[in-house]
Amino acid sequence: MREKILAIMEKNSRIDLKDLAILLGESEVAVANEIAEMEKEKVICGYHTLIDWDKTGEEKVTALIEVKVTPQRDMGFDKIAERIYQYNEVEAVYLMSGSFDFTIILEGKTMRQVALFVSEKLSTIDSVLSTSTHFILKKYKDHGTIMQKVDKDERMLISL
Repeated sequence: MREKILAIMEKNSRIDLKDLAILLGESEVAVANEIAEMEKEKVICGYHTLIDWDKTGEEKVTALIEVKVTPQRDMGFDKIAERIYQYNEVEAVYLMSGSFDFTIILEGKTMRQVALFVSEKLSTIDSVLSTSTHFILKKYKDHGTIMQKVDKDERMLISL
């Protein structure tokens, strides 16, 4: 039942408990108890709303920052990641394979604000060797949701 609950809730976290129980063929109490247990165990870590900020008056800039670090002895990558994710601007921190160690997703009001974060906060951390910042210009799909509808070409195909 756990995997089925997670699969459904990952696509629609606002699903009504009654509807979820019906889909699973379980009682509402059993489903509610399972969800509560998964929240307690941090299997379910939170509930989020996906917003297309481009359709609001709010200016936001999202950046993906690749970071190369030197892990400290007896601390590894975890302590560096913990220091980075403490900043409010940081939306996500991922340990990566490849040429960079971390990928950071950051939100700011302007490109300058992101640049100042990188130069004044991120690059001043002792373990940070280098960074590479990429600004997200347009989101087509985010968290499995298509953000921009693609208009179909309504012209007729004519061949000679």
